[in-house]
Amino acid sequence: MGEVFRVRDDRLERDVAVKIIRPASSADQDRIRRFEQEARAAAALSHPNILAIYDIGIYDGTPYIVSELLEGQTLRQCLFEGPLPVRQAADYALQIAQGLIARMRSTLFIGT
Repeated sequence: MGEVFRVRDDRLERDVAVKIIRPASSADQDRIRRFEQEARAAAALSHPNILAIYDIGIYDGTPYIVSELLEGQTLRQCLFEGPLPVRQAADYALQIAQGLIARMRSTLFIGT
């Protein structure tokens, strides 16, 4: 749905990730609504397995989300290299499950 860029926040002296909706998608109000819901849902949580959201907004007609920058390989990149050792795969699965459980619990309380 969007593109992610590494950006330097000079005021806070840290690198962040900025996700934007592709220009063709930014005219679609339903996509903008889902984009903002994604940001609000993540921002409502504080959990080690869920990305921290710092800001959302619209600049020159393009919606954006500013979040913490995660370093390292994506799960997709790890899987592309070949099968994971069982312990590593189980650890990744546990981390994903913990993040999903936190999200599900927040949905029960805040109704998103």
